[in-house]
Amino acid sequence: MTTVTDLLIVGGGINGAGIARDAVGRGLSVVLCEQGDLAGYTSSASTKLIHGGLRYLEYYEFRLVREALFERERLLESAPHIIWPLRFILPHEKGIRPAWFVRLGLFMYDHLAPRKKLPGTEGIKLTRHPAGQALKPGFDTAFVYSDCWVEDSRMVALNAIDAFEKGADIRVRTKLTTARRDGQTWIATLQNVETGETEEVRAKVIVNAGGPFVADVLNAKLGLNTTKNVRLVKGSHIVVPKLFDTKEAFILQNTDKRIVFAIPYQEKFTLIGTTDIPVESVPDKKVEITQDEIQYLCNVVNHFFKREVTPAEVVWTYSGVRPLFDDGSSNASAVTRDYVFDMYGPPGQAPVLSIFGGKITTFRKLSEHALDELKSYFPNMKPSWTEKAKMPGGDMPDADFDRFFATVRQRWPFLPEQIAHRLSRAYGTRIEELLGSAKSMADLGEDFGAGLTAAEVDYLVRREWARTAEDILWRRSKLGLHVPVDAPAKIDAYLARTKAAAVAAQ
Repeated sequence: MTTVTDLLIVGGGINGAGIARDAVGRGLSVVLCEQGDLAGYTSSASTKLIHGGLRYLEYYEFRLVREALFERERLLESAPHIIWPLRFILPHEKGIRPAWFVRLGLFMYDHLAPRKKLPGTEGIKLTRHPAGQALKPGFDTAFVYSDCWVEDSRMVALNAIDAFEKGADIRVRTKLTTARRDGQTWIATLQNVETGETEEVRAKVIVNAGGPFVADVLNAKLGLNTTKNVRLVKGSHIVVPKLFDTKEAFILQNTDKRIVFAIPYQEKFTLIGTTDIPVESVPDKKVEITQDEIQYLCNVVNHFFKREVTPAEVVWTYSGVRPLFDDGSSNASAVTRDYVFDMYGPPGQAPVLSIFGGKITTFRKLSEHALDELKSYFPNMKPSWTEKAKMPGGDMPDADFDRFFATVRQRWPFLPEQIAHRLSRAYGTRIEELLGSAKSMADLGEDFGAGLTAAEVDYLVRREWARTAEDILWRRSKLGLHVPVDAPAKIDAYLARTKAAAVAAQ
């Protein structure tokens, strides 16, 4: 049996999921295939910020920064459960960037786009501000500005959920093996990587949102060559025990003109990153941080903070490969983070739209622009609709998370406050389906540690395509740093039992 669709989207990262959501809302039929898990590669390896990209101003990326700043406000309104404001402290150090230059950049950052909820920049004296207590002597002044935190892999999942609920066919653990043109359509072969079963899909357009694999999709899967090149840059992060007690994050200027973030993470930790390392190719499995990268990040924070860290204190690392458009820059940090489209299709034949670059902050606008590129192929496509649309779980009154959380505490008073807060942040108003009529923790089933229960695992399998303990602990919940060491094995065993019971019941 052949599935017929308007769009076959290859890639289940933020761009693929965002395009699927936008397209199906405009009346197009969509099949999305992802060879691994949603956000399984680059989209779960970000610095987890919704931001304009302050340092991009230095490379004259004014259009990108302005668009990102507009999107920052829109996304904060659409998903107040997984996005929230975060203040950043930028200690000034003479000899790297002049103070007037930093002030000018921050003035532009505040005024390139309107701000509704986020406060503007201010200067502080570190000798009087609590943040100064964490820093070494010699840092006297700093600038404080606003951006936002985002649960990056959950943003991907929410886009996929919204797309699915509007009619998209979302297929994880499913890879594109080959595709060929048949006149004005593509005939693609998809393979379930778990069962080995294959299926044919006939699509009017292929959207290549393969991220770091975008060139491989074009060359190996479709048998095409592109005139545009992807620049692969690895970014790595480390997580260490908490370095400071302030709620603000730090943005640190290094002598090599790069910047490194130090961000409060999961209450007990500090997230530090990122690096920019050019790489030639992308392995099928996860990329990993090198010892040199770990030492580099430690050296940067040790230059600023009183409590120095060593590589031995690193409790977790993660790395991702960013698929940036190759603009010819010799410096990896200077390569544009803007996105570029490559539409390839001879007249009268089915096209493929490939996505180069992009960042999580601009995924919604990228998706909107991608659909605009396809208007000539779908003249009856409905207009754009996502600008003011809420993400699943984000439909709380006035986008007020604190008020919503108070209602959760009243509705399910048996939940320990920390667990109630985590669930409210992760699921927003969708928490109702997860908790339902539960009257006690026991009603939520087996506890795998850190408040992760069978009810939540079941929900993630049923609604969010989770298949393994890794999916659940590191992409859907970020509980991997908190559960007991035997939790992954227990979760995988539970998943195997429930899957076997479901098969037996059929």
